[in-house]
This record gives sequence, structure tokens and C-alpha cells, in this order.
Amino acid sequence: MKFPKQHTLKQIADLIGCDFVGDLNFPVLGMNEIHVVEAGDIVFVDHPKYYDKALNSAATIILINKKVDCPEGKALLVSDDPFRDFNTLTNHFKPFQSANSAISGSAKIGENTVIQPNCFIGHNVEIGENCVIHANVSIYDDTVIGDHVTIHSGTVLGANAFYYKKRPDGYDRLKSGGRVVIEDHVDIGAACTIDRGVTADTRIGYGSKLDNQIQIGHDTVLGKKCLIASQAGIAGCVVVEDEVVIWGQAGVKSGITIAKGTELFAQSGLGHSTDANKAYFGSPAGEAREKFKELAYIRKIPEILKSIKK
Repeated sequence: MKFPKQHTLKQIADLIGCDFVGDLNFPVLGMNEIHVVEAGDIVFVDHPKYYDKALNSAATIILINKKVDCPEGKALLVSDDPFRDFNTLTNHFKPFQSANSAISGSAKIGENTVIQPNCFIGHNVEIGENCVIHANVSIYDDTVIGDHVTIHSGTVLGANAFYYKKRPDGYDRLKSGGRVVIEDHVDIGAACTIDRGVTADTRIGYGSKLDNQIQIGHDTVLGKKCLIASQAGIAGCVVVEDEVVIWGQAGVKSGITIAKGTELFAQSGLGHSTDANKAYFGSPAGEAREKFKELAYIRKIPEILKSIKK
């Protein structure tokens, strides 16, 4: 998330009421999660296990819960609760705006696009040309949809990221200020849910086709011409490269990369990154050929046991 204008380190520190280390005029351009940060961004960290990763990331402002040695060319915001203060910044720069109409006056809808009855289209939504948005679709604020896109009934674009911090009295949600971006020639089936990024984009690439009842988590990036079958679930922060096929009821762990041309068979549980142009099967998933060999060996166990008893 980039701020509407450049801020200084002191201005941000004053906004969240924390101490800082660095030049009071140090430039702050935005805020982001660690996997997408750039120079000028704030990233937050609240556990010593991840200090080095945050301090050595591309981010130049680190919102941290302990005063540490600051790397050259960077600045610190020292907070007793970075998670809370990251939410404070999201609320300030991307506050929730209630709607009082089914289609916001700030939404932009291209020529020859059809919006069927009972759709909700939020603030600052952009929909391109020659799209069909079927009945009862909800498109939350800031979503961007390209040309020649079809979205079927009951789909929700832009719900909150599933991202929580455990507290003594329950769970705090990390507020979502990112977007969903749907590129050209994408088809999305009925009752799909695609969550917005926390501070960046969840993206569905050009020409990809999604079946019904698919969940895609926050900040996941789906490549070009991917095919995903019904009831598949992809967690947050996954990179799915081009021309990947994921069959029905498969589940994908967060933070991994599914390489170009991967095929993930139905009901598989993928917990690791893949190699390009290979097929995977099972839970936990492995290369399909090896998994099928394992199943063949397992089927022989009764015969082997019978021969041993003789």
C-alpha cells in the first residue's frame, strides 16, 4: 500500500505514538508485508525470530517492539505492540467506508459490461469492458477487474484476509487494506471467495479459469492461463506460476511457490514448493509417479503377509 503522499518518520511516529530511530525527516512512502516490501515501505515485526528477516528486507522502515541496531540507510519505529500499530496505520490510510447504494458512485464500469440484479459493487471498484457479472456477486472496495471477465453468482471478491494474532483474551485481526486484481479474460465460477491483500494485491492472472466454490487467500498471485477445479483451497501468500492445473478439493499451504506447468491431482494436500512441469498427488503431496508406486506396494502387503504366515 502506497500512501497518497510522502510522509516523514516523525509524522508516522506521532500518528501511532511511538519512539523512532533515524532522521526525523526520513521518507516514508507506504507500508507492506515482508514478502512484497520495497524501499520506502514500513514492515512490522514483533518476534525476535523474525528480526533479522525484517531488518534485512527491502523495507527501509521497520516497526519493531525492541530497540535494536539499525542497519545503515534504514529507520526504526519502536512500539510496544507493532501489530496494533500496523492496524492503526491501515485504519488511517485505508479506512473502511460504509456504502449506501448497491453500486457505489465512485465505481467505474466499462462499455458493454452487464451487471445482473442484486450485485454489490463497492467504492473505487474498476470493471473493464465486455464483462458479465451475474446476480448476487459482491465486489468489495478497490477491486480492479479487466476486460472480458465473467463472474458467476454468489462469488465474493475482496473479503478480509484470514490473518490473526492470538491475545490472552482471544484473537486480533490484522486489518486488510489491499486489493483484488482480476486480469483480462478470466472466468470465475459460482460461490468463489477471493480475499484481498493485507496491504498489497491478490491477483488472478490473464486467461485463468476458476470453477465453483474455490477459496483463494490474501496476497496470493495466480499466474496466466491457470485452471482450478471445484472446492480447491489456496492459502495466503502463495505464488502460482503460469499454466498450473489444480484439481478438485486440493489444498495448498501458505507461502509456497507452485512452479509453471505443475499439475496437482484431486484431494491432494500440497505443503511445499514444486518443480516445473511435474504432477503431484497425495497428502502430503509428492510426485505423482512415486505416490502411485507407493500405493501399488501397499496393495501388495496382504499378499506378502499371507506368504510369510505360510
